[in-house]
Formats: sequence, structure tokens, C-alpha cells
Amino acid sequence: MGQVVALDALLHARQVWHGRAAPVPDSHQPTGWAALDAALPAGGWPEHAMTEILLPADGVGELQLVLPTLARLTRESRSVMVIAPPYVPCVAGWEARGVVMSQVDIVQAGERDVLWAAEQCLRSGSCAAVLAWPTQADDRALRRLQVAADTGKALAFVFRDRRHAMQASPAALRLELESEPGLQVRIRKCRGGNPPAGTVPLVAGWS
Repeated sequence: MGQVVALDALLHARQVWHGRAAPVPDSHQPTGWAALDAALPAGGWPEHAMTEILLPADGVGELQLVLPTLARLTRESRSVMVIAPPYVPCVAGWEARGVVMSQVDIVQAGERDVLWAAEQCLRSGSCAAVLAWPTQADDRALRRLQVAADTGKALAFVFRDRRHAMQASPAALRLELESEPGLQVRIRKCRGGNPPAGTVPLVAGWS
């Protein structure tokens, strides 16, 4: 058996290469929630990438998380696609939050077509953001969405049941939404850094 050498001695003697991850560039896509932006390495949504949002159930307030972003993008006359939402979005409610609904298209798709429709919209380069609710999506399908978001320079938001939390995911950002005792987000995975401990509360109002 070879001699055991202390790692710190090797480091001091410069005999071990120090790998350093490339710094994460600042995001130009703020979430609209100051506390969440502060907790994310890039200071906002990962650009040209997929964010996976895990839910305890549909309709727990998940759209509150992305409405500030949708409002900002649509006010800039940029298109947003909403694919197979479990509930029809309340137009008046979205408009009250600043979303320009003429820039929003809602696509009703069957279970087998949700991923295909989302991928085509992301790849097109004509959408600033695509929201999708696939009921079945394996690692390969999610990876295709991640690549499509990068190709089309778009934000992808994929809403899934939190039972998938233990599965690996190619998403650049993975959030788990919790509704008790109040609406809050747990960062499960984030590109460019370690997820912070604890949760980030989504207090009333946004920045």
C-alpha cells in the first residue's frame, strides 16, 4: 500500500490541480421577487434555459411565481405561450397584474402533444417564454426542452408534480413550491451554485 499523504500538503506543494467553475453571468431576466433574485446565483431566471417548478397540487398559486415575468415580457411586446394549463387563466386577473393578454396565446393540447408543442414554440425563436404542464415527461423529453430553450433564446417554465422531486432533472433551475404556512419556494437545484438552505417566502407584491 502506498504512503498516505495529507491533502493539504499536496495542495500547498501545488501538486493538485484546482478546478474552478466558470462564473455565472448575471441574469437579465429578474423573477420580480426580490428575495428569490437574491437567492439565485445569477440574480434571476437562468436565461435561455428551462426552469422546472414542482407543485404539491395544481392551483396552489404557482402562476403568482411567474406573473411578474409575464407582465414584464408582454409589456415589451414579446410573445408568451401557455400550453395545456390545468385551469383556464383568468384574463381579468392577469391583466390586473400587468400582463398584456394580446401577447399571450393559450394552447389546449392533449397529453401526448404537450411536450411536442412546447418544444416547437421554444425552438421557433418567436416566444420570449413558454409555460407547459406535461403530465408525463422523462429525462430525455425534458432535456429536449432545455436544448430547445437554448436554441430559441427563450425562458421555459415546466410545471410538474413534486413526486418527481427525487428524479434527476436537466433543468437549469429547479424550484419546489410550498403553500403552507404561506406561499414559499424551495430551491432544489440552481446552475452556478449550491441551493441555499431553507425556503424563500413569496410575500405579497413583487418588485
